[in-house]
Amino acid sequence: QVELEESGGGLVQPGGSLRLSCAASGKIWTIATMAWYRQVPGIHREFIAAMASGGGSNYADSVKGRFSIIRDNARNTGYLQMNNLKPEDTAIYYCKVSVRRNPGRPTADYWGQGTQVTVSS
Repeated sequence: QVELEESGGGLVQPGGSLRLSCAASGKIWTIATMAWYRQVPGIHREFIAAMASGGGSNYADSVKGRFSIIRDNARNTGYLQMNNLKPEDTAIYYCKVSVRRNPGRPTADYWGQGTQVTVSS
């Protein structure tokens, strides 16, 4: 089994910064992709950013230039650095990892428990 531990959410003023962390543990051979999503109650979960094991990344247009996804493969940990935060960034943020538990096996997706980010003055 694979477990994810998210941390780093909180209350921040507009223009401020936060860094979210997502640490994966358990039976992991490799993490293919790390990704971040966010969700406002009553609205579908929105893709924010993803990074493949080779380092290629992509971002939602709404966060380009403000958010950065970072991976520490040695620690099976991912980060979402969020700068110049806006009130519309307020949401619950979730990490998702695509894990290959054994060589040659297909990947499986695991989700973190979510962490609240509130941007308000």
